[in-house]
Amino acid sequence: MDYSVLQQCMHCGLCLPTCPTYLETGKERNSPRGRISLMRAIADGEMGTTSAFADEMSYCLGCLACSTACPAGVDYATLFETARADVEKSGIKSGLLRRFIRWFSLRFLLFRPYALRTEGRLWWLYEASGMQKLLRKSGILSLLPARLRELERQTIPMRPEFSDEIIAAVERPRGEIRRRVAVLTGCIQDIAFSDVNRATVDVLLENGCEVATPRAQSCCGSLHVHNGDHDGALILARRQIDSIDQSKFDAIISNSAGCGSHLKHYGHLLAGDPAYAARAAAWSAKVRDISEWLVEIGFRAPVPPTNGAAPVAITYHEACHLCHGQKITAQPREILRALPGVDLRECPESTMCCGSAGIYSLTQPRTSAWLLDRKVSHIHSTGASVIATANPGCQLQIQRGLSSDTEAKRVVHPIVLLAEAYKAEK
Repeated sequence: MDYSVLQQCMHCGLCLPTCPTYLETGKERNSPRGRISLMRAIADGEMGTTSAFADEMSYCLGCLACSTACPAGVDYATLFETARADVEKSGIKSGLLRRFIRWFSLRFLLFRPYALRTEGRLWWLYEASGMQKLLRKSGILSLLPARLRELERQTIPMRPEFSDEIIAAVERPRGEIRRRVAVLTGCIQDIAFSDVNRATVDVLLENGCEVATPRAQSCCGSLHVHNGDHDGALILARRQIDSIDQSKFDAIISNSAGCGSHLKHYGHLLAGDPAYAARAAAWSAKVRDISEWLVEIGFRAPVPPTNGAAPVAITYHEACHLCHGQKITAQPREILRALPGVDLRECPESTMCCGSAGIYSLTQPRTSAWLLDRKVSHIHSTGASVIATANPGCQLQIQRGLSSDTEAKRVVHPIVLLAEAYKAEK
C-alpha cells in the first residue's frame, strides 16, 4: 500500500459521529481516526502488529460511513483491507480451529461453486425436512456450546432452486434488444436469494436488455478481501474476469451491495498485475448496480393497477456498501417511488449499519445486536410494513431483528418489488 494513503487523514474528527463503534464506546481507539493512528504507528515501526490491534480491526465493521463523511477523501477501504491482511500475515490470531474455519469457508467452499451448492442443498434439506424445527423444539440444541448455538440460530434459509435452475444462460426480451448485459449471480446470493437473481433478469428483460447469466459462477472475492485473504481475493478476481467476455456486453450487473462495491475495485486490486491490469480497469468501468443501471438507461415505470388498492407503506434501509461504498443513494429510491400504490417513508439513520457487515454478527455479536436493535427501532418508527434493502446480509439481519414482531413485516430487495409490479400488469 502507498504510504501516502495513511497521510491523507487530517485528524479533523468529522468521521467520529458517523462511526458505529465510536458511538457505542466513545473511545478514540474505536474510531476511524484512532485506527488510522494505529496503522501509521505500525507502518512507522513504532509498534508491531499486536493482538490488541487485531482485535481492534475485527471490531471495525468496515461500513465505510467514515469515507462518506471525510472531507479529505481518505481511502479507508484500502486501509481497512490492508490492515486485516497484515493481521492474517502476522499470524497473531492463528489458532488451529480458526485456521481450519478460514480454510474451509474462504478457500474450500467459496473457491468451489459446486461444493458451496452442495452445502446449500444440505442446509435446505435440514430446514425443509422439518429436522431444524424438531431439533429446536426438542431443546437438544441447548446442549451445544453457546457459540455453536448462536451459529445454528443464524442458519441462512436456502432456496429450493438455485440460479442456474431458474435462469437460462441467455434470455431475450420479447421486443427489440436495446442492450446486452451479463448478470452476476454471486455465491450466497445464488443459494439463498436466487429469487432476487430471477427478479433481476425479469426486470432487465422488461427494459429491453438481452441477459447472459454465466453458469456455475464463482465468488467475487469480496468476503476474502474484507477478511484479510488478499491473495484469495486476487485469484477470484482473475477467475471472474476470465469467465466473462466484457467486449460482448454494455454492462455487468450486480444486485448485491457488498459484491458490487468490491467488483468495482478490481481495477485497483489488480493494478499491479501486468496480465490483468487493463482488463480489470475495463471490468470496473462496466460494473453497475442493478438500480444504478436501470436509472441510467431510463427504466419503464410499472403501469398502476385499476383496482384502487390501498397504499403500501415502505421504508428503505441503505446497505453500507451501496450508499458508502458505491455512493448510490438516489437510484433505489427512484425505483421505489415508481412503484404503484407505494407510500415511501424515510427511515431515520437509513445509512447507519444494521450490524450485519459480512460475518460481523458472528465475530462481534454484542455490537451487532446493539446496532440491530437500533435499526429495528427506527424501522418501527416509520410504521412501514415493507422494508426494502439491496444486500443479502442486511436482509437476513433485519429479518432476524423483526422476527419477534406480532405484525408480520416483509424484508425484500427493491428489484423484487419492481419485478412484481411488472408481473402484476399481466
